[in-house]
Amino acid sequence: MDFLWTDFLGTAIWMWLSFLALVILLLALDLGVLHKKNAEIGIRESFLLSAFYMSLGLAFGGWVWWQSGQQAGLEYLTGFVVEKSLAMDNIFVIAMIFGYFAIPRAYQHRVLLWGILGVIVLRGIMIAAGASIVENYHWVLYLFAAFLIVTGIKMLLTADKEYDVSGNPLLRFLRKHLPITEKLEGHRFVVRREDVFSGKMKIYFTPLFLALVMVELADLVFAVDSIPAVFAITTDPFIVYTSNIFAILGLRALYFALSALIHRFAYLKYALSVVLIFIGSKIFVADMLGLAKIPPTVSLGVTLAILGAGILGSLWATRNEDKAGANTLARE
Repeated sequence: MDFLWTDFLGTAIWMWLSFLALVILLLALDLGVLHKKNAEIGIRESFLLSAFYMSLGLAFGGWVWWQSGQQAGLEYLTGFVVEKSLAMDNIFVIAMIFGYFAIPRAYQHRVLLWGILGVIVLRGIMIAAGASIVENYHWVLYLFAAFLIVTGIKMLLTADKEYDVSGNPLLRFLRKHLPITEKLEGHRFVVRREDVFSGKMKIYFTPLFLALVMVELADLVFAVDSIPAVFAITTDPFIVYTSNIFAILGLRALYFALSALIHRFAYLKYALSVVLIFIGSKIFVADMLGLAKIPPTVSLGVTLAILGAGILGSLWATRNEDKAGANTLARE
């Protein structure tokens, strides 16, 4: 059993296996017990699940702190906060995708669950590749930092623009080259139907499949922003991956909690823009100050302050706009 203490990407194999076992257990619980049947998730249940996943992610950060020290723990918590915040921005896009395809709430959980499975694999590949590149070419961190600054500025300038689902090139390509059913076929992604021309059975894709592809694409786009953001905080692949996955695991529950309250977060994108600019800038600032890196406590404190100001400012500015939402929650 000595191999369990062998390092893999800088961390003992047993720590990787423990994390993966926990993720598998959570997915099995979610898929096989809590949401075995397709049913709409209520706002109250969504908030409870969100609190559970948030608490679990924070508890894992405490475990990282205990196992690897204060700096590793603070880096994990900073990465977790940043990823969770960016995931909230992703919720806005997912809500538009579901609205565009008119996906009932009872089927949205199925799309999000399969989307999460794809995320776990995809982000693992991207983070492993990123870690290898950073280890061999440290200067790439400066490219990540510059990219984050540019992305933050771009997000700041376009924060008031909505995501255009219909104009997505991939969606147009799929509709042109795949046989698509005109309407949903329950919770199925593909169905077999008789072709009207040949009379033979043929596989057709449903709008639910298109929604799944668009959700996966949205996460890929957000991963391009979020993964460099965490690498700018720490280059430890274990911390980068675990903070990413724990933030994403609660995305499904968080979606159902916040999708009905999106209009209350009017300034969140502006706050996220400033966070990305700050995270990218701190690498250059540290060099100018002659520091190895900005202390994790400073990074975490500034990040929380920016996000807190954005969220509280949003809730205050829209305090008179959610009476209908409050009534809905009371009925739940």
